[in-house]
Amino acid sequence: MAVINTSGRRKTAVARIYMSEGSGTITVNGRNYKDYFLTGTLQYIVTQSLNIANAADKYDIKANLSGGGISGQAEALRLAISKALCEIDTENRPPLKAQGLLRRDPRMVERKKPGQPKARKRFQFSKR
Repeated sequence: MAVINTSGRRKTAVARIYMSEGSGTITVNGRNYKDYFLTGTLQYIVTQSLNIANAADKYDIKANLSGGGISGQAEALRLAISKALCEIDTENRPPLKAQGLLRRDPRMVERKKPGQPKARKRFQFSKR
């Protein structure tokens, strides 16, 4: 199997991964993913698609993450891994799709408008 190259996005975070056959190590920006994502919830998000496809110890993953926050990066990485698993074997697609792991989450931060303190908040109205 050749190296599979895919990318995933969430909010402003971008994950580019290189997946190849191996022992199941996940390297994020040169560090182990457990050192990069410290909470158990984020570690679960990263490995969720691998567990659904029963491929937790089959592939080595090298990921480059940029932009966004830590949770956006974890979800971007999950999308990239899901796309790579579908590229490797098309039988992985139905269970991943049923869990909603192949869809890019379109929710973004709304921009700040001029004349307002935030996106939707208004300055206090004064009648007189």
